Amino acid sequence: MPLTVSVFVIEIRRHSRQSSRLFCFSGRGSPALLPVTPPHAARARLTYPECVTASPSADAVSPVHDADLTLALRLADAADAQSFPRFDAADLVISTKADNSHVTDADLATERAIREILAVERPDDGIFGEEFGAEGDTHRQWIIDPIDGTANFLRGVPLWGTMIALAIDGVPQVGVVSMPALGRRWWASSGAGAWTNTQTEPRRLQTSAVSSLDDASVSFQSIGQWTASGHRDQLLALADRVWRDRAYGDVYAYMLLAEGRVDMVAEFDVKEYDIAAAVAIVREAGGRMTSFDGVETISARSTLATNGILHDAFLTLLHE
Repeated sequence: MPLTVSVFVIEIRRHSRQSSRLFCFSGRGSPALLPVTPPHAARARLTYPECVTASPSADAVSPVHDADLTLALRLADAADAQSFPRFDAADLVISTKADNSHVTDADLATERAIREILAVERPDDGIFGEEFGAEGDTHRQWIIDPIDGTANFLRGVPLWGTMIALAIDGVPQVGVVSMPALGRRWWASSGAGAWTNTQTEPRRLQTSAVSSLDDASVSFQSIGQWTASGHRDQLLALADRVWRDRAYGDVYAYMLLAEGRVDMVAEFDVKEYDIAAAVAIVREAGGRMTSFDGVETISARSTLATNGILHDAFLTLLHE
């Protein structure tokens, strides 16, 4: 039987005096063996092995919305060119918005770059971005979060990314998430599946087959969110019920869900631009995303995302 394995890394230390090795699995052939600096050697800046940082490909675009997805991937390239050079920059400009959240010069430059391309390529489409608001038609609307995870970005934590979605009548049909600090990208369009980059070629995503809450791994994102929304007791019940609970946070948790690595993500106080791209990707990977109350919308200010199999079970647990 052919072996199908997601790209991941295993580090094996045989003895403390021997160099470690990284095995990179891409699901075909033998794993590549890469040398790694042993723990007692001089410190070096962490870099990811090539099997993780391979450039994303636009070749696996879909027959449905293919032109829109190709454009979305191009927008992600433009976004990465603005955001990544500013990551961990000593002269990063940080401001505070009216809601007390942070915005950086990279957030603003990234959204501007995306809007400039859309103005040329899709002048009749609407745009809704976190930093510059909404304009134009809402029938076909590009929904943009230039840097999801700004708090991570400004502290030098690499778990941040650009989220780009095309929603038609409020339903995300195309989604791209790019996390250049990790060398990762994910994309999807309706009817054509969800994909991510690997060392050799795009790999199709599939949510997990976990079917029991006892075996489920979940990301609750933030205790503060659950408390502020009046759901702290439900969070504690959730943690008691499942196998593993963590707060991976922001867009990365949804990509872990789409890859089948976690089985549920839930959070509150989210805007359309916080989740639209993830909705397209998770759904095409076989998962389900609704509001916390189970409504199929991106405008409810809450989200419950699952592998699909466990969605109703999580809804029941969280509303007992």
